[in-house]
Amino acid sequence: MSAAPPVTTASAGDGAAASPPPFLLTPRQGEGARALLSYVAGLPLDSADARLLAVVVGIRAARTGAGNLTGTDLRSLRLEDPEGALAELTAAGWEVPGGLTGGEPDVPYAIVVPDLAPGPDRALRLGKDARSRVSGWSMRTRLAKPVRKGAPGVRLAALFLAAHCSDELAGRAPAELPAVCYGAVPVLLEKGFLAEVSGQTYRLGTSVGHLAGRFRTPEELAATARAEEERRAAREAAAADEPTPESWAAWKSGVSPALLRHAEAVEACGLCRFPFARVAPAFMSGPSPLPAPRAALDAYEAWRAAHPDCGREAALFTVEFRAEHGHGPSYSQLCKGLRWKKLGRELRGVIVHTLIAEGWLTSTPPVPWTLRPGRTAHAQGIALPGQAVRAAR
Repeated sequence: MSAAPPVTTASAGDGAAASPPPFLLTPRQGEGARALLSYVAGLPLDSADARLLAVVVGIRAARTGAGNLTGTDLRSLRLEDPEGALAELTAAGWEVPGGLTGGEPDVPYAIVVPDLAPGPDRALRLGKDARSRVSGWSMRTRLAKPVRKGAPGVRLAALFLAAHCSDELAGRAPAELPAVCYGAVPVLLEKGFLAEVSGQTYRLGTSVGHLAGRFRTPEELAATARAEEERRAAREAAAADEPTPESWAAWKSGVSPALLRHAEAVEACGLCRFPFARVAPAFMSGPSPLPAPRAALDAYEAWRAAHPDCGREAALFTVEFRAEHGHGPSYSQLCKGLRWKKLGRELRGVIVHTLIAEGWLTSTPPVPWTLRPGRTAHAQGIALPGQAVRAAR
């Protein structure tokens, strides 16, 4: 890339402007916009036409490796040499189908970008929401009033310079700014897209301040690094605590015969077909505590009013379930089996814990899959075969 030419100090005399609308991008999404532009800057392209087109197609292809473009889209970019731009992309390794310049104007053609295909080596890594927000930002920037009628180089420069601005609308031209953008700086200053320029630094005009890419503060970066380190340590700790076939066998060798029979009944259940990764941790570590937030407690009141006979239904279900499976249901299996739909994990916990407290159900904590009828259910003749005899005694 050519060395950056000097830029003289100047300022735009556009006067006071109204307060700009909120920023279009969060600092993290701004990083995504800069990553897109950095990728485009590194492509072996010569013209502003090709680079502007690469920005448009690149963000559309960022998730799947292929971006759709219609002839109408191409014309709306008002490139000086559309055919030449497509030829440059083809020479750079992009797979550009024929028909974009002479076919049906509204038929989408998929341009394949090998660098952006899913895989460990993809050039861009943007989440679904970030890709959508960056795509919208790039369109809004290209169509901003000061530059919408400008040449491709003007709009390309607007994208790069806006993306590298802070919350205070201050920016510094990145080293990778394409050489074709430097000639557009005076135009951006004249039109008010830039408020002032001094050497390689500049300020974005207040009327387009909402387009700033923004940067995270050092404190935010440090907090993010700490959070990532904590997540990494938690993952490593969890991996170290994960049961193995050897530790599972050792655990089973040290428990009572009754608990061993129950664990093996769950493990071998041909109806549930639970994976090892679910069964072993549940027995060896016990269930994780279920929170009961205010929202779940409020939702329970309405749910219980709509299910007045839920205690009896749940007790009967556990009898039928154990007869078929050889073990009790989990909370999720109980609610799903009774077709209690759209219940979050917290609400399921409140429901089952309440039924246990009321005596409709009982269990043997912390042993999982032990739900069965409780004393209230016994009083109404609902019990497992063995429980019925004990209840009678």
